[in-house]
Amino acid sequence: MLISIVIPARNEENNIGQTVEDLEKGLKNLHHETLIINDHSIDATAAKVSELSALHPSVKLIDNTAEPGFASTLWTGFRAASGEAVVVVMADSSDDPQTIPGMTDKFTEGYDLVCGSRYLPGGGKKGGPKAQGFFSFWVNKYLRIFLDFPTSDASNAFKLYRRECLLATATEEEGFALSAELAIKLWQQGCKIIDVPTVWKGRAAGKSKFKFHWAFRSYGRLLKSASAWKFKSCSR
Repeated sequence: MLISIVIPARNEENNIGQTVEDLEKGLKNLHHETLIINDHSIDATAAKVSELSALHPSVKLIDNTAEPGFASTLWTGFRAASGEAVVVVMADSSDDPQTIPGMTDKFTEGYDLVCGSRYLPGGGKKGGPKAQGFFSFWVNKYLRIFLDFPTSDASNAFKLYRRECLLATATEEEGFALSAELAIKLWQQGCKIIDVPTVWKGRAAGKSKFKFHWAFRSYGRLLKSASAWKFKSCSR
């Protein structure tokens, strides 16, 4: 089975090398391809990835030729992926590659979406902006408690998707809320979803791209839509 790792990267020249090296170590026993999607970077990200691809045949550089942004970059990667399973990994080394083998085990058991959860026993969060952590915690609490959502960490981008289900899902979000939107829509479609614990750590270099005002609007819109759908389905 081929696993496609999709890494959105915008101005990540100082992080992408370590991210790839850690992935290659963590995935040495898995058949995989690593697609690094360059999102209109103005630094040396593309050059660094070209160097990495010479060292690691699994690494491929793909340019996002659509509008810049997290969602368009991910969709560029999703469409280019060849694997049955697609795993989103951040370029800043925040995600733990050691979690991926456990994700693939759940995939082979028949799950369509496997979420890396920071809120399960054995998971955790180290560093990162406090506002981001506070926001993530309460968004996921709401989904879990009030909507009985099947994952405790919908907002975490670190997820494994069944590619067939992923490509059959239409989305609207243009930013980081895409990760939660995909989880919500796969849930609404009846896909099998499960969590595995993972430890997330804040980036070592560069600035976080999290914007609270943007996140408040995007996630507010998603929570409102999901709540309306849940209420309607329970009323039938």
